[in-house]
Amino acid sequence: MTMTTAGVIFVLTLVAALVAVYKPFGDYMFRAVSGTKQSRVERGIFRLVGVNPAAEQTWGVYARSVLAFSAVSILFLYLFQRVQNHLWLSLGLDPVVPHGAWNTAVSFVTNTNWQWYSGESTMGHLVQMAGLAVQNFASAAVGIAVAVALVRGFARSRTGQLGNFWVDLTRIVLRILLPIAVLGAIVLMIGGVVQNLSAGTDVSTLTGGTQTITGGPVASQEVIKELGTNGGGFYNVNSAHPFENPTTWTNWLEIFLLLLIPFSLPRVFGRMVGQNRQGYAIAAVMGILAFLSVAITNIFELTGHGTVPQAVGAAMEGKEVRFDVSNSATFAAATTLTSTGAVNSFHDSFTSLGGMMTMVNMMLGEVAPGGTGSGLYGLLILAVITVFVAGLMVGRTPEYLGKKISSREIKFASLYFLITPILVLVGTAAAFGTGNNSTALNVGPHGLSEVLYAFTSASNNNGSAFAGITVNTTWWNTALGLCMLLGRFLPIIFVLALAGSLARQAPTPASEGTLPTHRPLFIGMVVGVTVVLVALTFLPALALGPLAEGL
Repeated sequence: MTMTTAGVIFVLTLVAALVAVYKPFGDYMFRAVSGTKQSRVERGIFRLVGVNPAAEQTWGVYARSVLAFSAVSILFLYLFQRVQNHLWLSLGLDPVVPHGAWNTAVSFVTNTNWQWYSGESTMGHLVQMAGLAVQNFASAAVGIAVAVALVRGFARSRTGQLGNFWVDLTRIVLRILLPIAVLGAIVLMIGGVVQNLSAGTDVSTLTGGTQTITGGPVASQEVIKELGTNGGGFYNVNSAHPFENPTTWTNWLEIFLLLLIPFSLPRVFGRMVGQNRQGYAIAAVMGILAFLSVAITNIFELTGHGTVPQAVGAAMEGKEVRFDVSNSATFAAATTLTSTGAVNSFHDSFTSLGGMMTMVNMMLGEVAPGGTGSGLYGLLILAVITVFVAGLMVGRTPEYLGKKISSREIKFASLYFLITPILVLVGTAAAFGTGNNSTALNVGPHGLSEVLYAFTSASNNNGSAFAGITVNTTWWNTALGLCMLLGRFLPIIFVLALAGSLARQAPTPASEGTLPTHRPLFIGMVVGVTVVLVALTFLPALALGPLAEGL
């Protein structure tokens, strides 16, 4: 079997598995976020924190709840790192430096999980388990909660209520993320992923000496980070480490887990608005963009653009031999199409055009299928922009799901879309303007790509690293931390404001002039608008970086 054939089978089995779970898992999530009954554990939590589960919130209160929860989480995680040398299971490690603790706290609370450090030599077990892993759950749950609030805005009329953030957060963690994380961890352990607190093993190094590798709670953290579409890893090399990702089938499982929730959320959307075909349309847009990205990334890597790859027949530099080129390219596409950030290969060593695709995936806004929750609300924003453009073309007031898209709604959608490009392009320019691009290991177009990738990953809350650049400095940790913070919470505020505006509207009956938003025409329009907006925004930067290098 050739490498290309194996890669095609790998992708097709993933597609089949995601199609198979779309309806049952989507229906399960719908029941989890829409049910009215509270479990005994949930009632205990609500009493403990003083929440009335029957009380709903306006968009402003919902947004303040999100911001308050995240602010407390950042403060707690920052302090946790700063005093880790006094904690149990610290492994004798020193406190994390202030700018590094700030960056990591912001990173994990914003669902970015960018790592400037080597996990096994910087963070003790307790910080990794009770700090970072907890935020893998919490930050992912926040994204789903915001997406659910936006969908309620489409589904409800003549009300300012969008649900209760604390109820949504609790249900999502207890009913969705925790059960699947437990099952996934068991399967990964069966596959050979380590789950312990201390597994010292002497292994020979390339120089003939020995070093001790200490294991950790890898299986549970691995499934948590993949399920929450989070980056971050117990080990510095992430999912390229055999303790985290030992075989081809665990590699397949990790990709499946990181795609599971984002690809199933459109089913929740369809159920909540009472039109399953709307969910299928959104899922189709995600699927088309994802399939194109995976296919193009594989083509660029398998064809080995460049003198050395063409000579040896494959672009194997920076890739694990147990995964080969195709499985590595598919993982890279999946991790950058979602807000995962986990890697099983060195993106800096990809071909110039293959590396460009990982950046383009993030520049799309991570909507194919995107992060847990953030992918769905990002794509719904693009759908709103699409119907607005279509309305301008035919001279009608645009409508989507019975809601008119007026100047107020399109302003929120436009502000949402503009935040990330501003952060990426201004951040990249600031790095070069202040001379901080000197920490990149390369010059010329590839050096620009390294800097551009770092700000694209941080601003889109992805967390993957192009590598080839040293970011453990005060300037880089501060700048990227600000991009992660603004790139997460400013869009969330605009999403919730849009949800509140939609929820207050009276429903508009469909007429002969209403654009059907469940048919192939609309699906193609959303795909086209997404690609065109990204091309207009980022093409000049890409032309100076990976495109110039490729030419």
